[in-house]
Amino acid sequence: MNHSTTSRPAALPDGHAAGLRSAITADPARPVVAGIQGAGGYGKTALLEQLARAYRDAGVAVLDASTPVDRATEGAVLVDDAHRLDEPVLVGLREIARQPGARLVVAYRPGPRPAALGELIGELGAPVLLSGLTREDIAEQARRTLGPVSAEWVAWLHAQTGGVPRYVNRVLAVTDPGRAELPPRALDQFQHDFDQLGEVGWECVTAMAVGATPHPDLLAALLDLTPAAVSSALLAVRAGGLVTADDALLPIVRAAALRLTPWERRLRVTRRLVETQLARGGSVLPLVSPLLEAEIALLPEATLATAFERAGDEALRDAPHLARRLFAAAVSAGAPVASVAARQARAAAVAGELDEALRLADQVIVDETVPDRETGVQVAASVLAHRGLLERSAEMCRWSVGRLPWPGDRAFAAVGLIGVGRLGDADELLDSADDSGPPTSMSAAAAQLAAGVRESVVGSATTALSTLVRAASLSESVGRGILVPDTPAAIAALVALHCGELDVAQSTLDRAIESGTGGPLLRARHRLLAAWLPLLRGDTVTARAKLPATSEPAARDRLLATAIEAGIASRDNDMAALAAARGQARQAVAEHSVDLFTLLPLGELVVAAARLRDQDWISPYLLEARALLDRLGNPPLWSCMLTWKCLQAAVVLEELDDARRYATELDRMAGHTPLSAAMAEAAQVWLRILAGQVDHEESERAARGLHAAGLAWDGARLAGQAAIRTTDRRAMLALLECARALQGKPPRPRAVRGSGESDLLSEREKEVAELVLAGLTYKQVGKRLFISAKTVEHHISRIKQRLGATSREDLLNRLRELLGQSS
Repeated sequence: MNHSTTSRPAALPDGHAAGLRSAITADPARPVVAGIQGAGGYGKTALLEQLARAYRDAGVAVLDASTPVDRATEGAVLVDDAHRLDEPVLVGLREIARQPGARLVVAYRPGPRPAALGELIGELGAPVLLSGLTREDIAEQARRTLGPVSAEWVAWLHAQTGGVPRYVNRVLAVTDPGRAELPPRALDQFQHDFDQLGEVGWECVTAMAVGATPHPDLLAALLDLTPAAVSSALLAVRAGGLVTADDALLPIVRAAALRLTPWERRLRVTRRLVETQLARGGSVLPLVSPLLEAEIALLPEATLATAFERAGDEALRDAPHLARRLFAAAVSAGAPVASVAARQARAAAVAGELDEALRLADQVIVDETVPDRETGVQVAASVLAHRGLLERSAEMCRWSVGRLPWPGDRAFAAVGLIGVGRLGDADELLDSADDSGPPTSMSAAAAQLAAGVRESVVGSATTALSTLVRAASLSESVGRGILVPDTPAAIAALVALHCGELDVAQSTLDRAIESGTGGPLLRARHRLLAAWLPLLRGDTVTARAKLPATSEPAARDRLLATAIEAGIASRDNDMAALAAARGQARQAVAEHSVDLFTLLPLGELVVAAARLRDQDWISPYLLEARALLDRLGNPPLWSCMLTWKCLQAAVVLEELDDARRYATELDRMAGHTPLSAAMAEAAQVWLRILAGQVDHEESERAARGLHAAGLAWDGARLAGQAAIRTTDRRAMLALLECARALQGKPPRPRAVRGSGESDLLSEREKEVAELVLAGLTYKQVGKRLFISAKTVEHHISRIKQRLGATSREDLLNRLRELLGQSS
């Protein structure tokens, strides 16, 4: 039956729900034939109720699907869930749609649909498509229901529900404001949705919830169903609004399925899926992790035992705490304790539970029934090094050679022996090397590591650094999967720091951090070493920001972190923070034996102790370090930086005899690297500065030499101290400008030279202020300006009053701003 186009209702203003509402509200008598398409929960029923209210308010009768064709024009026919109607009813609705002046709105799901519905939809034309709520929509709805909520919580709710209005309403009706947890009462309401799917549909949802791929053939094989039955069920699942666009269950649907499906049913599907994945060599971690909460899953069963063990291996790198639980579950499900003991020790180590890791590793090493005892040795050696016991770690590695070999054991033994000053033992071990296994990336990296560390002691700094960087590059391919006493990247960075190659250190550490080399256990070490780079440049803000947040760092990391904190306080001239770090430093040094790779933090703590006039506690450790270097023949690469720090401590204490001795040592090492040459030249300048013989050009040249060699802050300090001690005001200002430039600060503004706000201060007050900002005590300022300390205090009091400062810190900040300086 054909009709002219003039008899058809006019097109809607747009294809959205708002357009349909507006058109009907504006003109209820207007002919309308429209379809509303949306998955379950998207608001079809709610929209129809709004339209019905608009018609009734206008005095138009609202009719339903049972309305005869000849009476359809007496009102507006609104039909919900058309996909559930019988064929005769759908045929009748199709005839109504063809009537001139008809007002018919039909809501239906995307599918599955009977043929008669398809014909009806053809008469209705392009449907109004319902979509999910946006974050803005959810925020507004939550505000009306719960009051103000955070944007983070709104984003969480949107992610959980996919914006499906029905699911959003379920959560909002029973949740506590801002609580990012799906309420059980909201999940229980999915019982009706799952019942509507039928047994096959619920089985499919259960399989998808435990990790099955939503593919008809795969689900059919898993559930012992026909592909046709599964395909039909998946159509119903999609039409029910339970999945995303790529057929993944919405998080709230998955949580509901896991909650509402009986454990026995879930376990049966999971076992089948696990068997399939084990046979294919696929991942089982997502499948069995939820079973950890089910006591029934931990009953002895070979399939689950194997699956828990495999899942533990998968979780070992990125989720070591979970790996430990999975290995324990494998034992509960029937796996022999010995089969997972070594991996449990490894998981504890990677998780940072070093005491537990060492306890388990010791048990593994002495238990000959453990199939992978060498892993226990590797764990013990790594944990011992991390706890600051490098010599014991080296002995563990040396013991394993020929007994329980693992990739790199000989090389790491040699590195540890050299690190504690036993070069002869290391050479003997390396000379006895034989082919103990295939040349893997890790064994090759370890061999290069040992060669590089040895070269750093007996040969060229350039060759040593090049060898170590190559070792670090080789180890990147292994990434976070390795567990070793130390990484080539960390040692390469240490060597680079000791010889002033800061760019090499930076790039090496950046690559190690990006690749995750060494896994979680070594992550903090790499980040701590990366924080050392801005510290050398005097950028204390960046250095502090780079310090990793670790609640209970191991001894090696604690020593590095404490030294960095002390270095930051020293460079910021924050004596309160420096004093607060002293107790932590004493504890950290006491816990860690002195070795080659701790000389950098030890040197920083030597200077800190000198600034606090409390160097007695660190002297024994400094003597140990000196003895260690003596045993190695005082290699310049490792000796130079510590000697330089000792010189700086002597400068702080104004101990000229000690400073001369350290300057002489540095002079003997001057030809080793550009850094050692810069240190040697600067040491001689320091001696003359301490003696009051400041040469402007010489001091600036030495300061810039330190800067060029990588010690930017040390260069700036030399220039600043030379400025303080010269009697030539022109030279003082020039050296202060040099110090600022070496720290990357802009030149002081003209105001410091006598105009603008700095005119608040007299010339003498400006001199006092500049020297106080440079770190001098009142006594030192008085000595420099030939006035008493009391007069200096009087000047400071008057300056504080003029500037309106409320505290000493406020005063210093105002002076820095006024005089064009920064902290």
